[in-house]
Amino acid sequence: MVIKLFKADKNHKQNNLLDSSQWMNPKIQEKLKKSWAPIFYEHVFCKIDEEPFAVLYGKTGKPNFPVNILLSLEYIKHMKDCSDLELLDDFYFDYLVNYAVGIRTLGEMNLAERTLYYFRERVYHHCFDNPGEEELLFGPFLALLRNFATIAGISLEEQRTDTTLFMSNIKKAGRISLAYDVLSKGVKAIPEGERTDTLAKVLEPDFKTDILYRAKAQEGETKLRLLLGLCQEALKMLETSQEDLDEVRILKRFLAEQSTLDPESGQPVPKPKKEITSSSLQSAHDEDATYRKKGHVGQSGYSLEISETCSKGNAFQVITDYSIEPNNISDVEILKDRMGSLQDTGCTELYVDGGFHSPDIHQAAKDNDIEIHLTNMSGTEPTKKLPVSEFEIDEATNVIKKCPVGHTPTHAGVKSGQTTAHFSHDACANCELKTKCFSKKQVKSCVVRISLKSVVTCREREKMKASKKKNTSKRAGIEGSNSALKRKGLDKLRVRGQAKSSVVCGLKVTAQNIKRFIRYMQGGYKPKENQQKGVPVPIYG
Repeated sequence: MVIKLFKADKNHKQNNLLDSSQWMNPKIQEKLKKSWAPIFYEHVFCKIDEEPFAVLYGKTGKPNFPVNILLSLEYIKHMKDCSDLELLDDFYFDYLVNYAVGIRTLGEMNLAERTLYYFRERVYHHCFDNPGEEELLFGPFLALLRNFATIAGISLEEQRTDTTLFMSNIKKAGRISLAYDVLSKGVKAIPEGERTDTLAKVLEPDFKTDILYRAKAQEGETKLRLLLGLCQEALKMLETSQEDLDEVRILKRFLAEQSTLDPESGQPVPKPKKEITSSSLQSAHDEDATYRKKGHVGQSGYSLEISETCSKGNAFQVITDYSIEPNNISDVEILKDRMGSLQDTGCTELYVDGGFHSPDIHQAAKDNDIEIHLTNMSGTEPTKKLPVSEFEIDEATNVIKKCPVGHTPTHAGVKSGQTTAHFSHDACANCELKTKCFSKKQVKSCVVRISLKSVVTCREREKMKASKKKNTSKRAGIEGSNSALKRKGLDKLRVRGQAKSSVVCGLKVTAQNIKRFIRYMQGGYKPKENQQKGVPVPIYG
């Protein structure tokens, strides 16, 4: 990759005597003004701060191709969900695309295909070398979000969150297929003249056919043992001469996760399936992907968390936050880590489904002054005992004040994570609810002990039931955003690895916001009349 000197692009601010629009028919000029290109130019291209991207370039050499053009083309690529070749053709011959990226003379600038690839490579390497830091593309995403929200008068206080699973550019592979991929990659790393006859046959077409396509069900264990043995042989050969190779690391990891050594023969023996963890290697070409089963569907890849606005008064909704994690990270963990980012956007109320119900989430929300609204709750509601809500419990102190039939405890308090109340024997002896009550008879009194966790959960259930219709209505729209992203290529990305997946997802999320804003500026999302009440009802994007 050629070293480039960073230089911000200011040429687009200068008037061009050869402006192609000047010789256009006036009617065509009018159509150009009403198209998406001027909106993109003014509210996206001109808002891109190039300075943070200076870290991608050196201090000497030929000046870089303008970052604002390259980044804008990436947004346009994901708006259209087109290939690189189609994007380059649009850059060369489509005046709308030229206008959108500040070029006024058609064919004025040449963009080599490798220039586009080098820019992505720089961004990928920066994200890979700086894990844990805010992604380089997250800054422009937030800047555009705030600009769109200000112009469209979008309220950021009410938001909703959800996660969706997606795959990187890998195939769904069983243990035998995965073992073959790891083995063949390892064998290819061995110089051809050093391969044993056994390992050389691995790369022959007949070997792959026999292993993967001519295998009977009862032969699975035998074939897996064979592949694991060959993996061990390839690893020993690579370790003697090329220990630092990626293939060595992958072979070691695969053998450790999928097998144990037979103490007598020293050969690897396949582990039972139940001992293979969700974090185990899913592909020989993507070491970051993990496995997760959501509902009845299992998938290898990653999880995308998005949050978006959901206020009924907004003309359209914008995505306010995103995060990409291995898909075996729980939804609770992802949201807990993003709560601070949501607060920074101005979120005060958050609508989520039951998968996010957790004391950790409620505490994180409380710490960030955000109120959580649940559409349902995970787990089953207790039926054998009286609902905790039947007891009168002080909201502030959690002390039990009365039992379900109105008896006042002789004394009560909170200790060791429980709220405890003592009642007289006479009060509980003939009570019609004693078979369902928490009360337990002791020498001096009958004691009720309820965990504080149960008290909090019960309150959340009651609160959720009281506003379930509203909460469900507010949260449901985010499913449409997940669907829109998947229709634009999220379902299976064309890249591999978490760093690259994060970059591409960031571009797709930002492109989704841009599309919605352009539609709004062109007069979309107009309210329609409610025929029964005659009140304008917004249409959401």
